Amino acid sequence: MAAELKARKDMDKRYMWDLTQIYKTNEDWEKAFVELQARIPEVGRYSGTMGTPAGAKAALDGFYDLVYKSMLMYLYAELNKSGDNGDPEYQAMNERAMMLLVQLNTAASYITPELATLPTETLQAYLHAPELELYRHQIADIIRVRKHVLSPEQEKMLSMLADAAQTPDNSFTMLESVDMTFPTIRDENGEEVQLTHGSFGVYRESADRRVRREAFEKYFGEFKKYINTFAAMYGGSVKFDNYFADVRGHESALSAELYGNDVPVAVYDSLIEAVHEALPAMGRYIALRKKALGLEELHMYDLYNPMVEDAGMKFTFEEAKDIVKKALAPLGEEYGGLLDRAFSEGWIDVYENKGKTTGAFSCGVYGVHPYVLLNFTNELDDVFTLAHELGHAMHSYKSDHAQAFANHDYSIMAAEVASTVNEVLLLKYLISNETDKKRRAYLLNHFIEGFRTTLFRQTLFAEFEKETHAMAQSGQPLTADSMNALYRRLNELYYAGAVVDDLQDIEWARIPHFYNAFYVYQYATGYSAAVAIADRILATGDASDYLRFLTTGGSDYPIKELRIAGVDLEKPEVVSNALKEFGNSVDELEKLLGKCDAIKECIVKEMGKKIGTVVCCEDDKQQQVKAFVTELNRTLPMYKRISVVECSAEPLPRNALGKLLRK
Repeated sequence: MAAELKARKDMDKRYMWDLTQIYKTNEDWEKAFVELQARIPEVGRYSGTMGTPAGAKAALDGFYDLVYKSMLMYLYAELNKSGDNGDPEYQAMNERAMMLLVQLNTAASYITPELATLPTETLQAYLHAPELELYRHQIADIIRVRKHVLSPEQEKMLSMLADAAQTPDNSFTMLESVDMTFPTIRDENGEEVQLTHGSFGVYRESADRRVRREAFEKYFGEFKKYINTFAAMYGGSVKFDNYFADVRGHESALSAELYGNDVPVAVYDSLIEAVHEALPAMGRYIALRKKALGLEELHMYDLYNPMVEDAGMKFTFEEAKDIVKKALAPLGEEYGGLLDRAFSEGWIDVYENKGKTTGAFSCGVYGVHPYVLLNFTNELDDVFTLAHELGHAMHSYKSDHAQAFANHDYSIMAAEVASTVNEVLLLKYLISNETDKKRRAYLLNHFIEGFRTTLFRQTLFAEFEKETHAMAQSGQPLTADSMNALYRRLNELYYAGAVVDDLQDIEWARIPHFYNAFYVYQYATGYSAAVAIADRILATGDASDYLRFLTTGGSDYPIKELRIAGVDLEKPEVVSNALKEFGNSVDELEKLLGKCDAIKECIVKEMGKKIGTVVCCEDDKQQQVKAFVTELNRTLPMYKRISVVECSAEPLPRNALGKLLRK
């Protein structure tokens, strides 16, 4: 009988976060709520007083003081609710806190438009006023965006709409995390096990094709039951995005979202273009994966299981903590000390329970410390997720301690760099310290999968978002059928050579990030930037520029902040150089074969439905080569073993560009 998830109250507190560091009790939260609610009208007193530096400072100081207190209230409720989205007490507290935020933003909605109506020379003078030094970036940004700022009355109306605009996202969370349930499946041992959001990721990677196919079909099958509801929710979210962009005079929702961080649309478009140019390398990987797994057809449920046996790469949470700390040692002793605090002071909520938010996230709480939510299942991916979320957490900690509240919150673009640097450092640490060929091959497969799921898959998501918003803007209906068709077309483009199963068409319905429009492209740009930063740190032994970047918070635009760490995302080489690493990793077997001194050059190819190799070597070295292949086969799973070895003293044929021919 499948084991059911534990209720939140039955979980081991040693592996749960300690939210009493925000408020000791719910009663303390209630007291703070009443006090803050009474203070919200205070913000109105500054209207008409911002024509002098002193007046502007008083208004901004008063506003940010209330924002800080309201964010503490909201995050306490939100994090408690994330632990069990079905808890009615925290559902209510979360909604009340959100309503209070809306009331505050509505009451303060005049501040930005009133500042924006001041003469340009006045705002320029404010940039140099000593008393406004803390708000210099905000004032510079007002000068930049003032053409998109509406009248105080219009801004107030938009603020009042903010709560309603969260309805699609809130509805998705309630349906996906609380109301939906999943059937059981049979695991590798034939035992009945419960399928959940967390366990789906585990069974999707099963070496048993029946298990991963059954998990895929039953998990996605549940989403299919509600596909029209998901289409209505996501369609509503897109319409809100387009509405807010239109009323502010932006060309599109995409340009509006990127405009906030001063990111040119060309960065988004060039990412998609660069990935499209690298799709032939993805095609090679698809072909290699199909051959390595010994499959006649590679289906979408065959994309996540390792091509190489995991060689027992399971990790307890204690082991994961130790590995992550060692891998991040190049970031210095202070960084390592913060990791120790995260592990020992109740920053992390580790295991899945009933009603808990799926996936993982980090949430900074200014004046307290960051919190990390996991759904740890002892897989290698969970170790990487721990490193990833701690990257966010340390970014929050360092920014919070270096910046005032008004400037502490960094952009998503910067955030995804901090998290992914940790992942890249972890991977390079594991590979560099692994001597077992089988485990090393497994890690290399994981590295390639990091590129596929982050650079390629997230760019596919980014293209889907761009297309859906353009469809809605042009008046095309966003129905389940139209979005399924779009998603199928993109999967067929990105995964040419694989069978795109019908159920794959609805994967878009399970992606929560789509309700935070144009978020996911930053995973791809962040991954590219992180590869460059991690390589630089490991090559020089100097992480000082990167650590300085982590302290910048929201004090500047993300592209400018990243230049501190040595990366310029306006240059297409950042993405294209990362994609080259993906292409260079696809020839894994050929590199393994190249470790034999007797081999001058070789190719691996299909020979009569078997994996074979053609090797260039001296005649008297043929037995040495064959003995090497025999030894190599002992380290490989059955489906990757080389069955045919052909030796030739003549150089292998090449094309006009000098590359080996595989015909």
